[in-house]
Amino acid sequence: MQTIDIQAVTWKEGRRYVSQCLNFEVSSFGSTEKKALENLKEAVELYLEDKKIRKPSKIEVPRLSSLKLVYA
Repeated sequence: MQTIDIQAVTWKEGRRYVSQCLNFEVSSFGSTEKKALENLKEAVELYLEDKKIRKPSKIEVPRLSSLKLVYA
C-alpha cells in the first residue's frame, strides 16, 4: 500500500459542492465542501482499485481561467 498526494478543486453549484480531482479524471459532490472532498477521496480510491495507474499526473500550479465563448 502506498500514499499519494492529489489535488482537487471545489466549487458550489446550486445547493451542492462539486470536487474534481486534478490528477485523475474523477469528480464527486456533497452537501458541504467537506463532504464533497470526502466523497472525492472515496471516488479516487475506488478509481485506483480498477486501474493499473498508480502514479498521479503531476500538477504544478493550477490556474483558474475564464473564457468568453460565442455559440448558437
